[in-house]
Amino acid sequence: MRKRRKTKTFVSIILVLVAIIGAALVFPTWTPSIKGENGIAALEQMKVNGAWHEVMIRGADRNNPIVIFVHGGPGCSEIPYVRKYQETLEEHFTIVHYDQRGSGKSFRFGEDYSNVTAGVLVEDLLSLTDYLTDRLGQSKAILIGHSYGTYIGMQAAASAPEKYAAYIGIGQVADHHASELDSFAYVLEQASAAGDQSDVSKLEAIREDIEAGLERTPRSLIRKYGGAARLINDNRDYVEGFLLNREYNLLDVIRYARGIAESQDTLLEEEAESPITSLVKKLELPVYFVMGEFDYMTSTNAAKAYFDELDASDKTFIVYEHSAHYPQFEEEERFAEWMATTFRD
Repeated sequence: MRKRRKTKTFVSIILVLVAIIGAALVFPTWTPSIKGENGIAALEQMKVNGAWHEVMIRGADRNNPIVIFVHGGPGCSEIPYVRKYQETLEEHFTIVHYDQRGSGKSFRFGEDYSNVTAGVLVEDLLSLTDYLTDRLGQSKAILIGHSYGTYIGMQAAASAPEKYAAYIGIGQVADHHASELDSFAYVLEQASAAGDQSDVSKLEAIREDIEAGLERTPRSLIRKYGGAARLINDNRDYVEGFLLNREYNLLDVIRYARGIAESQDTLLEEEAESPITSLVKKLELPVYFVMGEFDYMTSTNAAKAYFDELDASDKTFIVYEHSAHYPQFEEEERFAEWMATTFRD
């Protein structure tokens, strides 16, 4: 009798767990509403350039200037957690985030993403821009790229400057090799100063490959020594966003992981072989590079060297002294104030 009760209890627990997981997989997703007659809060799938994309649009007044964020990674959507950092921005702008083709909620099981290149992602962005400006009745949008998203954003701005009021590169990519050499030197210096011989040995073991451009500086070590984030915990933001926010369910988390696995390495290899410095040498619109002083995911020094060479009549280089790779989040109030002052006053 006791054995039978234990078996029934075990089966009940399993059934409850299966039910919970099943509910989490198909739980409806949305983005919380924004009060106000002209407010807009939408999370929807739309077909852009022949492919379905997940797009989140949020703002207190849909007539405010459009800001399109291009996420990095590649494949690292910011939709799961970004709302916590843009409340003030939403008061002054209509903020758009989208999951790029094959990334996050835009990943569709059974589709072949082997042909996704930076060029395809640029065409997607241009098509999305046309859709958004038409839908919201505006002539231009402000374009913001972050990390790998700057690789896409800069190419879009260069090919169609008439579509954008300005280009802002946060964690701007530049010469890939120069950036990796800078990151390697920083991490090695920090590991040596900390007396972590294990990390020093790991770095020395790949020194030749780094110097030859065959390897990237380990991102885990860049994070460990404050070259990724200093005032936020971006990994925790993702976990909390996946678990607690309304925009993603468990199935979307699986999509997110699958998207990174299928395309990230290929896209990063393309970026390394064809650095943005060789693709975009001139921009015919206002250009802003916003960098964290301690950014060694995409080196601030390499970004400044690129900025100095970039042919643009209106360009500004800004450094956030307390931040690393996420100045728009690490110093969110400063960034929101700068955006409002620069584009609204």
